Amino acid sequence: MSGSVEVEQAGGRDGWGSRLGVILAVAGSAVGLGNFLRFPGQAAQNGGGAFMIPYFVSLLVLGIPIGWAEWTLGRRGGAWGFHSAPAILGRVGGRRVFRYLGVIGVLIPLVVYMYYVLIESWCLYYAVAYVTGGMDLGADPGGYARASEAVFSRATGIAGDGQLFAHGLDTENIVLLVVLALNVWLCYRGLSAGIERFCTYAMPVMALCALVVLVRVMTLGTPDPSSPERSVIGGLGYMWNPDFSRLWDFKTWLAAAGQIFFSLSVGFGVIINYASYLRSDDDVVLNGLTATATNELFEVGFGGMITIPAAFVFLGASGAVGGTFGLGFNTLPVVFQYLGPLGRPVGAIWFSMLFLAAITSSLSMLQPVTAFLTESLGVTRRLATSVLVALVLPGVAWVMWFSKDLTALDTMDFWVGTTLIFVMGSLQLVVFAWFFGAERGIQEANRGSDARIPGWFRWVFRWLAPGFLGLVFCAQSLPAYLRALAQNPVALRTLGVVGAVCGVLLLCVWRGEARWTAQASEESER
Repeated sequence: MSGSVEVEQAGGRDGWGSRLGVILAVAGSAVGLGNFLRFPGQAAQNGGGAFMIPYFVSLLVLGIPIGWAEWTLGRRGGAWGFHSAPAILGRVGGRRVFRYLGVIGVLIPLVVYMYYVLIESWCLYYAVAYVTGGMDLGADPGGYARASEAVFSRATGIAGDGQLFAHGLDTENIVLLVVLALNVWLCYRGLSAGIERFCTYAMPVMALCALVVLVRVMTLGTPDPSSPERSVIGGLGYMWNPDFSRLWDFKTWLAAAGQIFFSLSVGFGVIINYASYLRSDDDVVLNGLTATATNELFEVGFGGMITIPAAFVFLGASGAVGGTFGLGFNTLPVVFQYLGPLGRPVGAIWFSMLFLAAITSSLSMLQPVTAFLTESLGVTRRLATSVLVALVLPGVAWVMWFSKDLTALDTMDFWVGTTLIFVMGSLQLVVFAWFFGAERGIQEANRGSDARIPGWFRWVFRWLAPGFLGLVFCAQSLPAYLRALAQNPVALRTLGVVGAVCGVLLLCVWRGEARWTAQASEESER
């Protein structure tokens, strides 16, 4: 794909500028906070090295096959002039119902963005604090943890609803406005001039930042001679030595499968949109594998080798275990404080890297929604971006207001950013393997590709991947989650907000049906 790729859209032209650009953009959508924070935490809490066995099984059985299906469906839909999940799945699947089910592929990135952009702003806020010298946890090591928790509480408003609004135009809210403006501006510029160009520079810078922090972590000494096990080697052992008894715990497999979905952005509706801007003979098999390999480098090579060993050296096993936010925004600032004068530049580099990882992911969430609004409403990208902002801002404000214990954020993350991703991944597999046809899908994927999917892989698409997905999904304790939901008014109202957003998107599908049907008829006649 040496030349530029141009695709006609309502009111303008858009497309990828280069093969490297699309690979870095897809990798950028996958490389995010889950690589550096969520992955180490999941591995440490689920058996260390034993977690890696179901992790790589899930990568092979779910991540790569669903990724290939999304790349192929997207490229095929793009050849017909479609760029949104509802239009593509409806056309490829040949059923009207898939247009409406495909709205999940728009709902997921839209709702996830509503809270993800907040986390993104936390990263930039911490980076600014380290650069300006505002991140000072005091001189008493015994008070580091409390001081770090106080900083996190102020940045997130976790102590009470509406606290962020009470801050007015303080630094944390100014940073959020800057992040929102930057996201919208890059999205407005389009694929080649906006998202692709930014990712082309951001991904190498992110890798360099990660390498600098990795080198510093790997050269850490043993701070406490009385505890020689608290060393880099001990931290790596804690992270990677397998506890095989955990393989019999289905929660380990569930966590591994969830991490693959979260990490690779499969089932998000992002890849199917990005691939729709490829030409009909552009590679999807090797491109998909390359983007996956890039993500694994950042996740396993950088995230797994930095976070846990650094926390283990200074804080021991108890400090090495924590949730996504606990490790990233509470524990690591304490670690950087222990580094003395070097802690400030290392902290600035670390959180700058997290910000770049977050923004490359958040940009990928805006693009599918913009393409959908452009297609369904028949408007220009400028107007579609304006409608997108009108949808996003109330959702962001909702998450900001109901910030106590991050209830609104966690509700959206579980029901949309986790559960619906499994649903979307299953839907794409069904359309690809059973309605488009697994054999036909493999032939379509192999056309023009530098690598080839073997014919026997149709069994994986038809049976193995859907079966594995079904086991993982059914193993979730949905009745328990529903009972907890019924007892939480804020969570219920948050789901009501999600439902309202879904209703708006369904109306857009209804509005665009006549246009999509006419477009498909014209294509058939040709």
